[in-house]
Amino acid sequence: MNHSLVVMGVSGCGKSSLGAGLAGLLKARFVEGDAHHSSTNRAKMSQGIALTDADRDGWLHALADELGRQPLPVVLTCSSLKRAYRDRLRRASPGLHFVFLDIPREAALQRVSARGAAHFFSASLVDNQFATLERPDGEPGVLRLDAELPLPQLQDAVCQWLDAEQAPSAETP
Repeated sequence: MNHSLVVMGVSGCGKSSLGAGLAGLLKARFVEGDAHHSSTNRAKMSQGIALTDADRDGWLHALADELGRQPLPVVLTCSSLKRAYRDRLRRASPGLHFVFLDIPREAALQRVSARGAAHFFSASLVDNQFATLERPDGEPGVLRLDAELPLPQLQDAVCQWLDAEQAPSAETP
């Protein structure tokens, strides 16, 4: 079974903090999705220009390649805003799990604004991310968490979920 996972959600939800912490706890390779954006994409986002599917294509290809590399497991941070993006990552890494950090718009905007120049993502793009988001509700292998919970509580919830996912099924074949 693949124990790799993607920590997903809109900008400001805490993907990087949770992903880095989980990678340490799970002894997994940490892949920061933002580090794989092209300089063109970074420039667009810093100018408040929303990325298109075409802009994201090369980025998603690079992330799929990262997931396909050994050794497993991997903890990847990636907004994964659309189901098509998530499905593309699933094809690269069958059995991939997703942790969806669900955050209210106002809280995301506040967090992104607080980052200021320390991050290339413009706060003006938060509304676009919410408009683009296709929630993963009902998709298999997805855990939804309240992004405003304390980081240790989020980490515990993910670890418990992964443990339950690994437990043998009570059903007999």
